[in-house]
Amino acid sequence: MGMQINTNVTAMNALTNLDNVNSAVSTSIERLSSGLRINTAADDPSGYIISQNLKAQIGGLNQAISNSQEATNLIQTAEGGLSQVTSLLDSIRQLAVHAANTGVNDQVAVQADQTQISSALQSIQQIATQTQFGDKNLLNGTSGITASVVNVTAVGGIYFGGTIGGSTTQSGNVTITVNNAASRAIAMNSAVTYASVNASISTVNGTTIGSGGTIVINGQSVNITGAQTVQSMLNAINNLSATTGVSAAFSSANGSGYVVLSQVNYGANFGITESESAGILGGVTGLSATGANATVTVTAMVLVNGSTTTVVTTFVGGRASTDSGLNVTDTYGNSILLTEAGNKNLAAQAVGNVTAGSLQFQIGANAGQTVNTSLGNIQTVNLGNTAISGQNLSLINVTTAQGATNAIQVVDNAISQVTQLSANLGAFQNNVLNSAVQYMGVGVQNLSASESQIADTDVAAEVTSLTKNQIIEQAAVSVLAQANAAPQQVLKLLS
Repeated sequence: MGMQINTNVTAMNALTNLDNVNSAVSTSIERLSSGLRINTAADDPSGYIISQNLKAQIGGLNQAISNSQEATNLIQTAEGGLSQVTSLLDSIRQLAVHAANTGVNDQVAVQADQTQISSALQSIQQIATQTQFGDKNLLNGTSGITASVVNVTAVGGIYFGGTIGGSTTQSGNVTITVNNAASRAIAMNSAVTYASVNASISTVNGTTIGSGGTIVINGQSVNITGAQTVQSMLNAINNLSATTGVSAAFSSANGSGYVVLSQVNYGANFGITESESAGILGGVTGLSATGANATVTVTAMVLVNGSTTTVVTTFVGGRASTDSGLNVTDTYGNSILLTEAGNKNLAAQAVGNVTAGSLQFQIGANAGQTVNTSLGNIQTVNLGNTAISGQNLSLINVTTAQGATNAIQVVDNAISQVTQLSANLGAFQNNVLNSAVQYMGVGVQNLSASESQIADTDVAAEVTSLTKNQIIEQAAVSVLAQANAAPQQVLKLLS
């Protein structure tokens, strides 16, 4: 091999290797000082892309968790207002029960009850209009559902919440079809006859064997003597109608007639149970009967997969133990009060209109990962409106006996509506928002682990690499010095 001095290939090779190892040492120092394996896209182009996408997803999930927690705070604010409304409704009901004790109360007492009720109603209305989260009203209907009757002949009241048929309620018309009409309980024994309503009890079945006795109707006793007329027996039964829920009438046929007992209320919750010590009305076995509840198909508008569409669901009367068979409800607390005319009309009929307001929460890291909920409308005109046709919470008046009785029913209905709304919000908070926080937290943990695996420095491996490269670097410097000194050997050939 020749000896050249113009081109020192050995030194150039040593310099090249020194540059390479010096670059490796610099890279290791950069990674160790930053803690990142990928500091620029040049370090790992594909890894850089994956890492940045994962970081964006992690950031989105963290923000979605924060969104869900803020939504929880809003829901809890609404629940606080509803809790206070429930307390006020309990107080109103207590006052209505007191006012219904007409045997003791005078007009001054019931007027005092009404004054307290009016004050409580004002407080409920204030809660409905002033409960806010920031500048957003929560309970006045702007973030909830308001349903109104458009067919007063068929429907006496309508109440809709935020969910129907398992989907979010939307604005639109409400149509019903009565599949099975509700009926009252009717009990009679046509074998126990009297010549007329003026006949005496002793002439039952055309004889003079009737001597009277005790009749018990739905737990209330009526004492009847043989000398009384059928009409006086009817009057005695009807005088207890407010307590028993049963009225009595005389049905004439073929020159004679019999007594018919009718339940005032519709539905299976309001039956007739009659027993007696003598066969003067129902016979020795007594009478019993049960009414039937209405079954109604309801069509309304809902939100499904981001699009408004119709939902068809079934409402059933008498669902709660105190509900009339005409008060048809679903499992989400929505209710429609049929009138007697609406109960008899089996054809499809438009009965109401819904104006829907709802809140949308972004609870995911990606577009479209949202949920909607409605907070309801608890203004007094919108509560207790499916208990008695044409009545609602704002109209209760306990200054009369009937008004006090009606008030109890209306308030019970309002309590049911408010508690159902609270339950729906609680379920939304627990099943949707809290669950979202939990599973997104797990997602953040797993994605962070994946991003770390790609982008973070393996310190132990990098220290090992740095140590090796530093040793090589020192050796390369030494070798380069020797390679640079090699051409000087040529001078010995010239001496």
